[in-house]
Amino acid sequence: MVEHRSHPYLQYLRIERFGRFTDHTVGPFGPNLNIVLGGNEAGKTTLASFVGGVLFGWEEARGNRNTYKPVGADRAGSLFFAVPEALEEKSSAADAGRAARGDGTGAPPETFVLFRGRNADGLQGDVGLAADIDRDTFRMMFSLNSDELRGLRNTTDTTAKLLTAGAGTGSSPAHALAHVNERLAAFTSRAASAEQSIPRLAALKNELRHAQQEASDQADQWRAQDRELHELEPEREAMAQRVDESNRFIENLTAAKSALEALNAEQEKLQEEIDTARAAEADARNHARNRQARVPRPLAQITAAEDRALRDRLDALGAREARQAHSVEVARANYASSTAVYEALLETDNAASDRRRARSKRSMQTAFLVVVPTVLFLLGVPLFIMGRDRGSLSYMAIGAALSVFAGLLALGGFVTLFRPDKEGTARKQRFDDAHWVMVQDKKKLEACQGAEADLAREVEAELVEVGLGAAAGSLRQARMLLDEAQEVRTAVALDDQRQQAAAARAVRAEQRLREIAAEKAVLLERVGLEVDSDLAAIDEELEHRARQRTGLLETFESMNRRSGELASALAQARCEQDYDRCKLETQQVSTRLDEAKTDFARLLLAKRMLEAAIATWESKRQPEVYAKASRLLALMTEGRWTEVALTAEGTLEVVDAVKCRRAPVHLSLGTCQQLYLALRIALLTSADNVGRAIPILADDILVNFDERRRAGAARALVELAETRQVILFTCHEDVARALKKAAKQQGRPAALIDL
Repeated sequence: MVEHRSHPYLQYLRIERFGRFTDHTVGPFGPNLNIVLGGNEAGKTTLASFVGGVLFGWEEARGNRNTYKPVGADRAGSLFFAVPEALEEKSSAADAGRAARGDGTGAPPETFVLFRGRNADGLQGDVGLAADIDRDTFRMMFSLNSDELRGLRNTTDTTAKLLTAGAGTGSSPAHALAHVNERLAAFTSRAASAEQSIPRLAALKNELRHAQQEASDQADQWRAQDRELHELEPEREAMAQRVDESNRFIENLTAAKSALEALNAEQEKLQEEIDTARAAEADARNHARNRQARVPRPLAQITAAEDRALRDRLDALGAREARQAHSVEVARANYASSTAVYEALLETDNAASDRRRARSKRSMQTAFLVVVPTVLFLLGVPLFIMGRDRGSLSYMAIGAALSVFAGLLALGGFVTLFRPDKEGTARKQRFDDAHWVMVQDKKKLEACQGAEADLAREVEAELVEVGLGAAAGSLRQARMLLDEAQEVRTAVALDDQRQQAAAARAVRAEQRLREIAAEKAVLLERVGLEVDSDLAAIDEELEHRARQRTGLLETFESMNRRSGELASALAQARCEQDYDRCKLETQQVSTRLDEAKTDFARLLLAKRMLEAAIATWESKRQPEVYAKASRLLALMTEGRWTEVALTAEGTLEVVDAVKCRRAPVHLSLGTCQQLYLALRIALLTSADNVGRAIPILADDILVNFDERRRAGAARALVELAETRQVILFTCHEDVARALKKAAKQQGRPAALIDL
């Protein structure tokens, strides 16, 4: 059977704005063991921080810590708590939905809501749910992670605080004892801020009595001093006037000296500036003269318009040169082409070889025309005679045909031999045409070259005319001369500007020198010195006036000291009514001292009673805690470590199966975490009245345990979940399986929530 508890438990998280969550609800959580499973960056640590933030305030955004503050918005959210019995009596799916939506008017009567917006507004809602726990206890005992399990700060103080919290009193006796000790320390402190300090009140009482006696003794002395002060005041005022006059004169002299020194320094600086300006003026003049000598004088003096006109003329001449050069190149290319054609014909048309070929061809034709007709004729005549002799018409016809064909063939051959040679005539015509074209292209080339030479002479003459004869007829050189002349003119203009600026500076400095001489004369006349006085005369006058003022000041300071002494004494005399106040304060301090002693005695008695009560309570409950912790550690470590105890010095130690004692610092990381987990579970189950409605939040606390010890730790957490709500966040499915398996083996419920 599941044990039912009457105190509320956390059922839903309603996150309005926190970290990456906005308008998000997580739950429902059960009253016992809850497993929240989610991967990395699913928001498990964010949810644990959200619960602590709602209960005890959002962390301030300082440094580089992640405080889960959304960009451009405030953090806000609610925690919904429910009572187990009320929820068992109702199948409240609809009510739980209203609670999850955060609608306060729609929540069932058995639902308790805690809400936090801005930290300045504080926790709102059923704040009594978190009234029995503070922030430190929550972080140390209720919000666990693998780092928190490495230790337990102030183990004995934490144990007393938790165990006595369930003593049935309005507050923990441990808290009350700490408050009493603070009060006792305030009664015995000697600090000036401790108003109830007995030593301070006793010392104050003695001081007041002594002041009361001194006030009575001083009265007669104050009256005599009052008469002396009235007699001294007129003399003091007259001496003050003399000192003021001396100070004013010395101040004037000092100011005059400073002004004269400044004027002298300015004079020297101005003279240096004049020398520098004149040197700069001469240097600029020499530079301008040297630059003008580098180019012809006409070019150095032309204007910008004339320069542009010259450049236009050069551009026009350049265009003509380019066109003429193009014509020459075209003519040269045509001549080279026609010459190549003519030479090619010369190479291919050899007259001797042509004649030899013609004779060979004619010989062959002649031989053919003689031999073939002769052979045919010699064959035809015998055949004709043979046919006539034999009376055969066939032989006669063949012989006659051969004879006629031989005659026709001989006649055609003679006609062919004496017919003109057309190929030779065409070849000769091509040769003559190529020679004529070559001669024509040569004439054109010579004409273009002559025109180019004429243009060059014309360009050279025109360059000489405009003062660019140094270019030797080269337009490129002429442009370079123009560019150089332009640079020289620009540099000369800059030199002229520097020369004028230097001359202007020198004039201004000379004018200022004259003004300084006039100012010095006025300054010396104002302090009563001769116009031709120098700094030595001012120093001599200052030294004389300073000695005179020193004597006046010594006399005046002596009067002031005496006047101050008398005024101070008379100020005390005017407070003579403080005698009655001192008597009243003495009585008040005496009363406060008596009351403080009475309260101190009461607090001492309360301290002894509380110490006795805490010692009695710890003697009953503390062994139970360490016994539970020993059993849980043995459960987690499978009997490897069997006991948790305190040494005589109040430090924690563990005992293994062979009675070997070890301090926690000598344990492995996993065993150390198991020790402090067992100790926390024992404390939480023993002090079940502390934070009754607050869940235990565990963020992946089993990751450093091996499989078998993880199973033991899971059984211990299931045992804790029987008396308190436990919410364990993990990203490991094997951890979730181990917890569900342990809950099933012990017949306990376990709720699984996937993020």
